[in-house]
Amino acid sequence: MSRDTARRVLEIESAAILALRDRLDASFDRGVELLFECSGRVVVTGMGKSGIIGEKISATFSSTGTPSLVLHPAEAIHGDLGRIVGGDAVLAISNSGETEEILALVPSLKRLGAPLLALTGNKHSTLATAADVHLDVSIAQEACPLGLAPTASTTAALAMGDALAMALLERRGFSVEDFAVLHPGGRLGRKLLRVEEAMHAAEQVPRVAESAALREVLFEMTSKRLGMTTVVDAAGRLRGVISDGDLRRQLETHGNAVFDRSAAQSMTRDPVTIQGRALATEALNLMEARRITSLVVVDAEGLVRGVVHLHDLWRTELI
Repeated sequence: MSRDTARRVLEIESAAILALRDRLDASFDRGVELLFECSGRVVVTGMGKSGIIGEKISATFSSTGTPSLVLHPAEAIHGDLGRIVGGDAVLAISNSGETEEILALVPSLKRLGAPLLALTGNKHSTLATAADVHLDVSIAQEACPLGLAPTASTTAALAMGDALAMALLERRGFSVEDFAVLHPGGRLGRKLLRVEEAMHAAEQVPRVAESAALREVLFEMTSKRLGMTTVVDAAGRLRGVISDGDLRRQLETHGNAVFDRSAAQSMTRDPVTIQGRALATEALNLMEARRITSLVVVDAEGLVRGVVHLHDLWRTELI
């Protein structure tokens, strides 16, 4: 019985979202432009469950390049209206379009010159008529068996808010780099970590000259403890790498005579490299594909800037 109810709820709510798709028209485009042209913040307001949905929409805006804040309509008419300043736009959510606390804000919004975008379930409502742009988020029925609790209506409003946020993201040309700046913490932050933020750099980077003897190579690898060393020319450009595996193979082939060989004679030329601004996930994928445990980080001129090791990615909890 309970699963039957759950299926019914999901069917009703999914149908409510799909119905929005067929209702998208020029009003949606105008709504996106209204928010895009806002030089301040998008102030989101709604009462009750609509207010809670508004909090999520506002958070999505803020995390995808559209600065936003939430304004409780009842608090607004008791002083918090001062949070709205020149350049702000307002997104109001009301299923009925007749929420008294929101309607009480409309004259003040007009006086402040704040453009108003409304999401309502009644295109003939007072709020819909007063808005500069109205988006119809009406539903056929609520998913609540009693027809009372906001369910499908709040789902539809949330989905439309996400649609606006994603359209704005594209309109702004919001990039992965922009996203990384706004999400430095948590799992999202780790996924967007840059190689340059995880790599060994400066004096931590093992490096030897092409003319260095294998004894010097062995000392550098041991002291820097990355299981490899870079081989660079006089300008610091990467010429090759020597790994623990390379040394073992050299010993098997040349025996003790290996210590008479130079780094240039023993190195792997044209090694796999990566640039510092690449995502750490890209470095991880590259290491897994090539079955290696470290990558040399170079700049556009081929100068060695660092080394990122598999252990570095473990420490960031990327793995």
